[in-house]
Amino acid sequence: MLRRDHLAILCEHAIDLGWLSQNPAKGVRHLPTPDDKKQAHLPWTDQAVATFREQATSIERLIFEIGVGTVQRPGDWVDFTWSDFDGETLAVQQNKTGYALQLPCTAELKTALLDAQTWFDGAAAEGPILRTQTDGKMSYRYMAQIMLKARRRMQLEQFDLHALRYRGIKELAWAGCSDDEIKSFSGHATDAMVRKYAGEARQIMRARQAAEKRNDTGNERGSEKEPDTHSDTPKKRNQLCH
Repeated sequence: MLRRDHLAILCEHAIDLGWLSQNPAKGVRHLPTPDDKKQAHLPWTDQAVATFREQATSIERLIFEIGVGTVQRPGDWVDFTWSDFDGETLAVQQNKTGYALQLPCTAELKTALLDAQTWFDGAAAEGPILRTQTDGKMSYRYMAQIMLKARRRMQLEQFDLHALRYRGIKELAWAGCSDDEIKSFSGHATDAMVRKYAGEARQIMRARQAAEKRNDTGNERGSEKEPDTHSDTPKKRNQLCH
């Protein structure tokens, strides 16, 4: 059976070939996936993030920072234009929810965007941020192929694009953000998904804090040694006996 996302990808390919001017599958209501068919996204680990940032090309790094920095769904990444960036924040209207959000950039995202601005001059700097080699707007499929090749090259294929959104949510949770603060960034309508990924991050953070306290307590108790009552010399013991 042809799934909606598969049809959307085929339509994006048709747009790339010039057969279609727009994607008729985009915005079609998504039917819930049965629980036994759902596959969990694996959030990017610290090591995976460090590896990608170290080995990525300029365009790969730009896509990556947009993903983790904006905490938006991959389908929204390709719609960012330079007019959405004011030097500090990115504006977005989510395709799925229609929510309009103002997103302060992370330091890494801001650097990547400012670097990318130098690639364009004049009118070209007013178009889409993510572009093909022929200067056209990237389709989702085009972007996904770039990132899949990069992840395979770095042996990070298990970490997919959507999981960058969850990585961003975890980073917000690690920073101490409340569920409401995270939702204001991610655009989630309910608490359920925020709590799922933020909850994992908070559990890790609390466990690390507990381990630090445990280690500190262990060191303190180790320094409080009992007096050594068995260290008396034979001569001293004889004196005590008399």
